Amino acid sequence: MDHLTWKKSTRSSPNGGHCVEVATASSDHVLIRDSKAVRGPLLRISSPSWKAFIQTLTHQANT
Repeated sequence: MDHLTWKKSTRSSPNGGHCVEVATASSDHVLIRDSKAVRGPLLRISSPSWKAFIQTLTHQANT
């Protein structure tokens, strides 16, 4: 998984805090990991499910 580009929120603190990182593994799914345990377990989620999750969060933040 070293070839993946991992991203975390721009709202994340520089100290790493309680954050997750996300990488697009393919057009079919994304991977999610704990930013403090980069060699730890990964959560794999389908791209459509990830998109729906982000849309829900964005909608809730705007209400």
